[in-house]
Amino acid sequence: MANRQNYTETMELNKQCRLAAGLISECFPEVSDIAIHMIYYQKAANPVLMVRDVNFWPSRHAYFNMECMIKGCINGGFDLTSVITEMIKTHKKSEKGKLICKGKSDTFASDHASIAYHINIKYHGDKN
Repeated sequence: MANRQNYTETMELNKQCRLAAGLISECFPEVSDIAIHMIYYQKAANPVLMVRDVNFWPSRHAYFNMECMIKGCINGGFDLTSVITEMIKTHKKSEKGKLICKGKSDTFASDHASIAYHINIKYHGDKN
């Protein structure tokens, strides 16, 4: 029962964060599409946990915090907001990088998870 309540609280908090972030069309009216390709890594014998593509279009919320996929990670995740905001500010179209999860747990190391990301942004008026 406690797990269900924690899940419900977490989902409500995520919903509030998405709403507070605003829509991409409002925050970044010059953007027509954001595509994020991520490879999630874990500290394990098989380090690639998953490969994930996430697409954002103008009608989606400008919330770019990706959750840590390691079960039991508390307050972790990968916030790409500053990367994406800086890309848009400088009208950059592509960026690659890595982030380490800052989440905590008693059962795993502080560098338990990371991602490698590749972000592509399309702007209104860009020629393909």
